[in-house]
Amino acid sequence: MTIEECLVYGKSNCHSDHAKILLGEIINKNPLELLNYLNEEVDDSKLELYKKAINALKEGKPLQYVLNKVNFYGNNFYVDERVLIPRFETEELVENTIKYINEFFQEPIDIVDLGTGTGVIGLTLEKKLSPKSVDLIDISKEALQVTNINCGNLNSKANIIENNFLEGIDKKYDLIISNPPNIMDDEEIEEIVKNNEPHLALYAGEDGLDCYRKILSTCKKNMKDRCIIAFEIGSTQANDIINLTKTYLGNLKIEVKQDLSGRDRMLFIFQNIE
Repeated sequence: MTIEECLVYGKSNCHSDHAKILLGEIINKNPLELLNYLNEEVDDSKLELYKKAINALKEGKPLQYVLNKVNFYGNNFYVDERVLIPRFETEELVENTIKYINEFFQEPIDIVDLGTGTGVIGLTLEKKLSPKSVDLIDISKEALQVTNINCGNLNSKANIIENNFLEGIDKKYDLIISNPPNIMDDEEIEEIVKNNEPHLALYAGEDGLDCYRKILSTCKKNMKDRCIIAFEIGSTQANDIINLTKTYLGNLKIEVKQDLSGRDRMLFIFQNIE
């Protein structure tokens, strides 16, 4: 089959953009330039891979899992069904966190990324901030296998730790950051998410707050005198997390930030930082 015939086949079975992205990835060409090679033949082995990938998309598998890749903050990360697919909103969390760290800290800091999954948050901060240390923590052994792949691909020196958030850990950090599970157990979500992504990384109890409750109730011992806690949150959860913060940590300075769609998406807690 030619590239043109492959594209026709792909577009008849999935979204045209996905068909182009997949074919470009498999034959190692820029998807935006495929029109320049329409008459070029695709060899049988790559054609078989392409048809298999198109079929996976047709059956409802997310594109990122088919490609085993997602671009996050300018770096490619390996992903598969063992981990949540990183979202654009999480890049906004990282962007704002970098801004605060550069503003308030002059020396290299100690960072912990809780519920790390792919490791995109902690590993991106490691590349951008050159910290003293980065600890990547997740309760899922399977997720940490993916974390380890990404650490290797990025030549990271981060520590990978299998643990239930900060339970039993005494190390103190300048930055505690997390995009934890935050969906209510009975909440309706997109079928493609519900049917493919790990439920352990999605659901967090009846109110969707179990993980914030767990982190905030155990993290005081892990906070240096000057410390920032950075959370990605659900769009309706800010007030509840503010109340949890007051319950477990007292009256600390808190900022809620919106994502580019204008929804509450990030919550920052500042201890002894003005």
